[in-house]
Amino acid sequence: MTARPIMTDPDTGIPDLVRRLGDDSKRLMVDELQLAKLEVKESIHRAGKGALWMALAFGAGVVMLVALTIMLVTLIGQIARGHMWLGAIVTGLLELWLGTYLIKRGASVYRRPSYSMVETRGSLKDATHWTSSAGR
Repeated sequence: MTARPIMTDPDTGIPDLVRRLGDDSKRLMVDELQLAKLEVKESIHRAGKGALWMALAFGAGVVMLVALTIMLVTLIGQIARGHMWLGAIVTGLLELWLGTYLIKRGASVYRRPSYSMVETRGSLKDATHWTSSAGR
């Protein structure tokens, strides 16, 4: 954004100053809306990219966990002298414990507040301060 020089004319009346103030306020609000739109567009783009990578990671993780489960069931079954049912039960309990732990941890992270559009909020705060001080 470019700043325009402020021209002061000693013959300017109050109606002209009020009109200019209104025009400047309108222009400022339009600029703030454009900034908010840009920030939202950037956030959506970043979220889409993140969702794609999460989907790929999830697919790879499922394949890996199935292979790990089969390996662990077989290993515990071999240690238990061929009782594969024991390997399946122990592996199931281990995975149940791990799943519960991960769900609790994820829920605690999800409960934390999320703040977005920091730049827009900051500039709106500045604009509010500017317009309230200009009216004095």
